[in-house]
Amino acid sequence: MIVIGNGQSRKSIDLSKLSHETIGCNAVIRDNPVDHLVCVDKRMVIEGIKNHSCKFGKLYTRRDWCSSFNWNVNAVPDLPYKENQRWDDPFHWGSGPYAVLLAAELSHKVEMVGFDLWSTNKFVNNCYKDTENYDPSTKRAVDPRYWIHQISKVFECFPQTKFIIYQTPDWQLPEKWILPNVRVDKISNFTYN
Repeated sequence: MIVIGNGQSRKSIDLSKLSHETIGCNAVIRDNPVDHLVCVDKRMVIEGIKNHSCKFGKLYTRRDWCSSFNWNVNAVPDLPYKENQRWDDPFHWGSGPYAVLLAAELSHKVEMVGFDLWSTNKFVNNCYKDTENYDPSTKRAVDPRYWIHQISKVFECFPQTKFIIYQTPDWQLPEKWILPNVRVDKISNFTYN
């Protein structure tokens, strides 16, 4: 199972060559079809529905929103843990963490591309910056602490699942992600089959 985030590091991956089952986030369908599309921003759900035409198998969004759309929309998985911090509230989970959670529920091996977390220049680090429904490239990057925490909870809750994160050589694994079931590999080592 391959989870496709929208960090700029994934630009070196030719998405059209992917042969595994895929889960993508938000606007990834502008570039390539995926088997599962996760959108927890209403604008992205609407864009996904408008541009469906065989670009994804299933669309997932927040449970509370599923009935808001005149289309077959699935609910993202329930969180596999309970805590009372703001970042543990399901509404504060983004598409990326939910996509990793969905992958962990569907497979025992999850490969992640495009989960950059940090910006290299303090500004938005997203393949789709400066396009419809996305921030301009001049906007400051989002603080990744919530993503780091949320994805670490997925790693912890699925200890039997092997997670491989493909990244650039200078990328640093967050301390919370240093777990026996998580490893980092160079994006240049990513294989398509």
